[in-house]
Amino acid sequence: MAQEIERKYLVTDDTYKAMASRRKHIVQAYLSTSPDATVRLRIADDTAFITVKSRNNGCQRCEWEYEIPVADARDMIERCNLAQLIEKTRYYIDLDNRTWEIDEFAGRLTGLTVAEIELPSPDATYTLPPFIGTEVTDDPRYYNSNLLNLTYPF
Repeated sequence: MAQEIERKYLVTDDTYKAMASRRKHIVQAYLSTSPDATVRLRIADDTAFITVKSRNNGCQRCEWEYEIPVADARDMIERCNLAQLIEKTRYYIDLDNRTWEIDEFAGRLTGLTVAEIELPSPDATYTLPPFIGTEVTDDPRYYNSNLLNLTYPF
């Protein structure tokens, strides 16, 4: 079992695009959105994963993630998806030996851009890039599993 420790922030402008070293197109679907056991399917370009996450405890939760064949992920999305899909472009920014992931949402969530940083411990220090705005780590509206049935702005 892996422990995910993550902080999440709203993004104030698009300067992250010029800072990004790479990006991926991501499609996500959920088999379960229960806060106690979220089960996500994700296709990122030409790779797919199934991920199970436990309930959040502040900025921490348990996470199990496994690579699966893309064809299987597409089939599960078509046959088992319980809600709308989430589409986004993820930009990666390396800053002070840490990687920021900036998600620019598409479709009904266009206009929402969120930055996340995974940390080795809840009290780890890190540098905020210039495009970082309000922290939303503890705001459940910004959990991807809760974005499924929302339209931005909310």
